[in-house]
Amino acid sequence: MPPASSPSRTASGLPTRRAALALLEAVLDRRRPLEEALDALPAALDPRDRAAGHRIASTVLRRLGSLDAVIEPFLRRAPPPVVRHALRIGAAELLLLGTPPHAAVASAVALVPKPFAGLVNAVLRRIAEQGPAALEGLDAERLDTPAWLWSAWHAAYGPEAARTIAAAHRAPAPLDLTPVRAEASPPEGAEVLPTGSWRLPPGTRVTELPGFAEGAFFVQDAAAALPARLLAPRPGERIADLCAAPGGKTAQLVLAGAAVTAVERDPKRAARLRENLARLRLPAEVVEADAAVWGEAGACDAVLLDAPCTATGTIRRHPDVPHLKRPRDVPSAAEAQARLFANAARLLRPGGRLVFATCSLQPEEGEAHLARAAALGLALDPVRPEEVPGLPEAVAPGGWLRTRPDFWAARGGMDGFFVARFTKAKAPPAG
Repeated sequence: MPPASSPSRTASGLPTRRAALALLEAVLDRRRPLEEALDALPAALDPRDRAAGHRIASTVLRRLGSLDAVIEPFLRRAPPPVVRHALRIGAAELLLLGTPPHAAVASAVALVPKPFAGLVNAVLRRIAEQGPAALEGLDAERLDTPAWLWSAWHAAYGPEAARTIAAAHRAPAPLDLTPVRAEASPPEGAEVLPTGSWRLPPGTRVTELPGFAEGAFFVQDAAAALPARLLAPRPGERIADLCAAPGGKTAQLVLAGAAVTAVERDPKRAARLRENLARLRLPAEVVEADAAVWGEAGACDAVLLDAPCTATGTIRRHPDVPHLKRPRDVPSAAEAQARLFANAARLLRPGGRLVFATCSLQPEEGEAHLARAAALGLALDPVRPEEVPGLPEAVAPGGWLRTRPDFWAARGGMDGFFVARFTKAKAPPAG
């Protein structure tokens, strides 16, 4: 094996690893969202290096605890963050991504200051000698899940479910699409899910699929497509979609013939919402406003509220979430959701319908809100199993919906969502 510093090894693939390093530093050191960090990479970076760097960084974030457990025995003292990240990148390539050892070791060495080159070279060569067997015997589900989430899921779903949820987070999510026309044919190789979504393998480039530019479909996890479906929008109804970006649910409501007002507070997200609706050629009124105070009382036939949350149900797609969120974020998010929930109820006419949803696995951001409904004049409208084909396990005995990442495991899982449907009490008769 030639020296690790050989130019023939450090030149090839180095921009990819530098991109991966920049992404890990942004998420783990500066606590910036992965997608935001990806957008901040140099514009001149080749798209292939950008995508490959994202893949490496995502793998590290998914398996961080396991990778650190493999690396730690070879360290006498804690290295600087850049060195630790380089070791994580190298270990992920060696153990999880199938990168040839010479390329994984050399590129990791090239990422660190010279005084640490020997350390990185020695540690990664030892790990390369072990190969994937280095991961055997580790409790990956436990190691790769922050302690507070592990405890919360144990309490909410039980030990077995907590473990299967954590296992579902170890692999990248497939690409799910919602067709604009129900009679449309799915792309080649797509699976048509029982709920009507189209599913393609992880890593599929949506912009390269036939029909993307023409607006034939939009990206939407199969679980994320359920709230609008359960609202059962009707032609001509006036419906508010609160916290609407990026616009998938707005699109579903418009496609059903409703007159939709999409409310989004963040200007950048509102711009993305408009862009997505324009690509799909779908009309909706987009309003930039705080959905917790917006609107006229009793003006809507129905309201869809997919409230901002800690997003712990989307870890399959966003492996940075466990490293960005903290326990204190849960009650803060739940408080904001309660304000949105109250305003959503205010917007409804008597007899109107409300669907409340969050993409969180934390009960404080889902089931706990059920107790607020009666005081808001809302009665739970139970979800029936036949409304969510192929997902009887997601319908709770009380009549709300709880999807989890370990549901449809053989098909690639789904996001974790809480969804509840309500009807507003009708006004008492006059006199």
